Amino acid sequence: MAHPPIGGTAQGPPPAQAPLPAPPARVPAPAPPAHAPAPPVRRSSWAGSRDRLRAAATTEPGRLWIMGALVAALVVAFGAVTASEISGRAASADDVVSRSQPLSADAANIYRSLADADTAAASGFLAGSQEPADVHARYDKDIATASRLLVKAASHTDGSTESGRQIAQLNEQLPRYTGLVERARANNRQGLPLGGAYLRYANQQMSTLLLPAAEKLYEAETGRLYDDYDSATLWPYAGTAVGILALGGLLCLQRRDYQRTNRVFNHGLLAASAASVAVLLWLVTGHLVASSDLHTSRAHGQESLKVLNDARISSLKARSNENLTLVSRGSVLTKDGKHDQYESDFTKDMAALVSGLGKAEKLAAGDKAGSAPVATAVDDVATWRKRHAAARRTDDSGDYDGALAQVIGRSGSTGQSFDQVDTALQRALGHEQQQFTRAASDGRGALSGLPVGAAVLAVLGAAAAGLGISRRLSEYR
Repeated sequence: MAHPPIGGTAQGPPPAQAPLPAPPARVPAPAPPAHAPAPPVRRSSWAGSRDRLRAAATTEPGRLWIMGALVAALVVAFGAVTASEISGRAASADDVVSRSQPLSADAANIYRSLADADTAAASGFLAGSQEPADVHARYDKDIATASRLLVKAASHTDGSTESGRQIAQLNEQLPRYTGLVERARANNRQGLPLGGAYLRYANQQMSTLLLPAAEKLYEAETGRLYDDYDSATLWPYAGTAVGILALGGLLCLQRRDYQRTNRVFNHGLLAASAASVAVLLWLVTGHLVASSDLHTSRAHGQESLKVLNDARISSLKARSNENLTLVSRGSVLTKDGKHDQYESDFTKDMAALVSGLGKAEKLAAGDKAGSAPVATAVDDVATWRKRHAAARRTDDSGDYDGALAQVIGRSGSTGQSFDQVDTALQRALGHEQQQFTRAASDGRGALSGLPVGAAVLAVLGAAAAGLGISRRLSEYR
């Protein structure tokens, strides 16, 4: 049996080993592109609409639609601006008639009532312990009128304004004045000379506090009246400008339509043009008529009322100072100590009265109904001055009772002349008030209906323009 060799016997080669797998080859990363595409830009709706509008504008229908829309918008804007402006003018004209002028007249009546009450108080005091019943009733009526008008003015006035402050002062000082007058009457009935001092102090309160406050109230209300006049007569520049622009746009569009189609008329655009012309003419004519009437009411109504009110106030102050000259009996002198204070004030007031009547005559020239009472007042003032001079001569000669009769007597006295002057001025004021109301109401009426009419015509004009353009656009379909 054969056995394999042991030991150093030669052996065959070892079995072959499987070769290890080669490492995978690296794949090169793709190179980035030289210019990466930008992300899509998100466009706004406005940009899209603008592009569509630009695209539409390159076609004839698109251009026609755009121009028609612009013209229709101008017509609507014309109506809106006209309605807005004229509404403001009409409101100011209504304020002139129904608010500011009545308040100005009430303020003048407050002044007149206070001054007349002061005059009546002095006249009653001069009559002695038995004050005449008619004089006492006149004083009570004046105080009641002033109180009532102050309440009315306060209800229409803001307390923070100048008018509100003057009303507050009048309401505060009026009870103090009436209290002093009552003390003067009580002492006068007992024959005590202290009554004269109380009356002079009451007159001082009236002349330094009450009447200046009433005058400031009158000036403030008259200033507000003139502001309303200015607002009501201001020309409607915006409405006129937009109206001309709208009418020009309509004419240009019709001209373009004629050049491209040889059609003389586009009925829709023609109707829109007619509506715009109607509104423009109504605006211009209505405002001119209203301004003319308001200027008439101001020049021949309010200005005359102001002059006559001033003249009447001067006559009241003159009468009060005339009475107080006898009450004081020379105890109150001017600053230089040479003249009687009340007599000096009387002279100034009469000069103001004569000057005011001269202005009233000029304003009433050509109006017989207005100039007649003013001429009567001028004659009565001349008579008053003559009688006053005679009364002063009597008093200076030492005849106090004679002078008193010449001042407060029933016939041939300065009191009678004052009453005649006051009656004539009242007649003149009544006539001028009628003139004012008539002219101002006409001015207000010229603007009524225009805001609504302008708005309606503008809407109809815009609708007509749109219809005319739509008929033209239908030809392209």
